[in-house]
Amino acid sequence: MTDMLDSSLAQFGNLADRIASTAPNSVEFGVVTGRIPEPEGLVAAAGLPVARTAEIASELASSVVAPSHRQGKHKPLNYPAVALVGDLIIATVVLSAVMAIGGGTVFHPVAALLVWPLSIWANRGYESKFVGSGTEEFRKVFHAGVALLCVVAMSGVLLKWQPSRSGIAFLVVAIFATLSWRYLLRQALHRRNRRGLDMRRVLLVGHQSAAEELLMSLRRETHHGLDVVGVCVPCGQQSLLEGVLNPAMIMGSFDDVERVVAAEGIDVVAVLSCPEFDGAALRQLVWSLEPLGVALLVAPASVEVAGPRLSVRPAAGLPLLHLEAPELAGARRVLKSSGDRLGALLGLIVLSPLLVLVGLAIRIDSPGSVIFRQRRVGRDGIEFTMLKFRSMCVDAEARLDEVAHLDSHGTGQLFKIKGDPRITKVGAFIRRFSIDEFPQLVNVLRGEMSLVGPRPPLPREVEVYEVHAMPRLRVKPGLTGLWQVSGRSDLTVEESVRLDLRYVENWSLMMDFMILWKTARAVLGKSGAY
Repeated sequence: MTDMLDSSLAQFGNLADRIASTAPNSVEFGVVTGRIPEPEGLVAAAGLPVARTAEIASELASSVVAPSHRQGKHKPLNYPAVALVGDLIIATVVLSAVMAIGGGTVFHPVAALLVWPLSIWANRGYESKFVGSGTEEFRKVFHAGVALLCVVAMSGVLLKWQPSRSGIAFLVVAIFATLSWRYLLRQALHRRNRRGLDMRRVLLVGHQSAAEELLMSLRRETHHGLDVVGVCVPCGQQSLLEGVLNPAMIMGSFDDVERVVAAEGIDVVAVLSCPEFDGAALRQLVWSLEPLGVALLVAPASVEVAGPRLSVRPAAGLPLLHLEAPELAGARRVLKSSGDRLGALLGLIVLSPLLVLVGLAIRIDSPGSVIFRQRRVGRDGIEFTMLKFRSMCVDAEARLDEVAHLDSHGTGQLFKIKGDPRITKVGAFIRRFSIDEFPQLVNVLRGEMSLVGPRPPLPREVEVYEVHAMPRLRVKPGLTGLWQVSGRSDLTVEESVRLDLRYVENWSLMMDFMILWKTARAVLGKSGAY
């Protein structure tokens, strides 16, 4: 299945390239280049049944931007163009299926075929900065579908006509089909990135400490498709101290950026936070890189803050970076809390047979209670009793000292041991699939925990928290979270804290949905579970 999807992605990429190659002229602006395909070329390449599709698609493609590349250099996949072609095909398939099943027509055929990708385009669902990573791509697609449904409903009221059931069905199916397509496309792209394909060559510009921090982040998450090939540091700092940077990666000083970009075929220049690049210096760098057609990224000091909270607002002629406060209260929080309790109630009802079987297996396997109770710290530092299925022998706490030297983290805070001798046979199985966490649905139902949130810390962990880690306690801990889908027990203390803070800083309902979806994959994958 994976090979088939990757092969399909490559074919879509070739199709997008054929579409782009039909245009004799290109439109260039700043650091991006896009091509406007001729309608006839689009029809011939895509083989779509409606001729008018090509004409409108050419207008959409003109707004799709991708990293430009000089002749003879590698060429990463044009993800927005592939997404556009896929959306058009999905609209065609869904339209045909709805018309065949419903036995009628859905609006005008051409309009019905084009209205879906046009709506996504209007919601900026093909812009490079929104597609390929993060939750914004899915949010744009979902908003496009909701907006279309609202337009249809309002048109029916104002024009006093009854929208056809086939039309409504077309839009609803198109929303979920496109979301599924975008998800599969992204997973295929991420797999290619992990294999070193479709990578963009990156040059970091900044001080060693900042460059090392960003380099470690990119190495932890290779699916972003950014391959750091070199670093330019201030004059006099070419001799590296001890660190993660390879001395061979130092390609020059700040004055050599333009030369390095041209010589090494750089696709992206990432300027890190440093005093040398003030407004004038950064503006000069922008103009010097403009003829080379490379993308320029400026990394803010707040690297853990996601895009939706960042915006550029002009003031006194200066573009100021505005940072929104984290949304820790309000209507969406009420919606999250209500959804948590409803989800927990449904989960307990659906899983009740499994919970009974697991309880019986634990009782038969070893003596002791079925439920393990432990004090944890919740929102605002209030302690509560967290429930889990018992996966260890009853004297596990008394035997803590004899296995302390096996702590895989070596800090005593996150006490995790691979092959812990205190774990029972049934306990090893339920830990592998995180079944031991299911009783925490009761904690969610009580309002002590959330379905998604930071990892619930022990009181001894909170006692040694540094000041920067305290915001973890401003929200309810979660049954799952970024820590669960990013390594589980393999994470260090620092990585766990970093992921928890990222969640608190950038929380959204869409992020919760994505984490819940990824949790199933992480649990079935069994990585980091012990």
